[in-house]
Amino acid sequence: MNYKITVFGLGFVGLTTALAFAEKGHKVYGFDVDIQRTEVIKNGSLPFAEPGLDSALVRHLNKNFVISNNAQLSVQESDFVFLCVGTPSGEKGEADLKYIYSAIDLFSSVLHDGKQRVIVIKSTIPPSTTKERIIPYLEEKELQPGVLFSIANNPEFLREGNCWDDMINADRIVCGISDHRGEEMLRSLYSGFSAPFFAVSLNTGEFVKYLSNTLLATMISYANEMSKIADTIEDIQVKEAFKILHLDRRWGNSNMASYVYPGAGYGGYCLPKDTRAMYALAQSKGFEANMLKNVISINETMPNFMANKIMRISDRKDKIGILGLSFKPGSDDVRDSSSAKIIKILLNSGYNHIFAFDPLANEVFQEEYSLDGITYYQDRQSICEASDVLVLVTAWDEFAGVDKDYPDKRLVDCRYYL
Repeated sequence: MNYKITVFGLGFVGLTTALAFAEKGHKVYGFDVDIQRTEVIKNGSLPFAEPGLDSALVRHLNKNFVISNNAQLSVQESDFVFLCVGTPSGEKGEADLKYIYSAIDLFSSVLHDGKQRVIVIKSTIPPSTTKERIIPYLEEKELQPGVLFSIANNPEFLREGNCWDDMINADRIVCGISDHRGEEMLRSLYSGFSAPFFAVSLNTGEFVKYLSNTLLATMISYANEMSKIADTIEDIQVKEAFKILHLDRRWGNSNMASYVYPGAGYGGYCLPKDTRAMYALAQSKGFEANMLKNVISINETMPNFMANKIMRISDRKDKIGILGLSFKPGSDDVRDSSSAKIIKILLNSGYNHIFAFDPLANEVFQEEYSLDGITYYQDRQSICEASDVLVLVTAWDEFAGVDKDYPDKRLVDCRYYL
């Protein structure tokens, strides 16, 4: 059965979700309050780098996928409404729901029309949020889930740089549901995807996402702490030690090795935000989650740790070449970038000759941070030849072998990649 769907928010998650459902034959309306973003998409381009998503947009734009200028009209026609808007961290680390509430305000009046719909929260929200905050918000508008409509949550497990493949070839589909009708409709919607479908409680659906992200955040911080201990002891081959660890048969054939591996700290959008949110939630309920607290603390120390390693082998007159600005290879996302944190520390310490190059993220980084004192290069060779000290911060394939190609350069490998 083909459905009509409205997707609110056309960032990484929303646009991927919209185009994946279009790929499966459903009619999808995409809505975003960012007019500049929607204009870019209307012209057949992505507002960010994401392999596979660009060709999907070309295939479906103005066919199964259209940009909506009228949220209410789109929802009136739709069987499903997916909320894929941002949930940034509040002052105390809690998830800020203002964009979810604003989206609901745009279409809530339509929900009185008697049409059976499922409102699906795909935005990442901490456990108990649908039940304790979103449903009460709807009830204040005299909207009772389960009577006029169904409400559910549907966490995403997308890796930036692999969003399209992760959505089309999902390894699991999780839906927190509140009533039988909503579950039936979601099972039908996802029947075109060859992945196991799990219908769980609302709180469980939200918890699974945080279970995943806080585990990844914890493993990264564990590896980083061990690398700091190794640095203190000295004469430990960190790269070799972790490669040997990954040979442990208990790892099986899993792909977790990239997380249990030291670096300059986790960055991007999900891990920092979600780990803080889970800690804030536990604290609000009277439980002090010391491990999560320490995970956050350890992550926050890593840029200083790496900057100190740079300063130990250099002085302020040296030209420092930063290799990589995005938080991970394969993406132009620079949110919570370790490179930005390291560069700020160096600038504040009197280093005035900072060079930088990233295969995708130069312009995005420059726009996001507006840091004075950085010279941007457009290729690996130019920055390496111009620099006295090379600092590898993002493990792009393009930087492989840089230690062998420039053996006379002082080098800090923040990712233990070379």
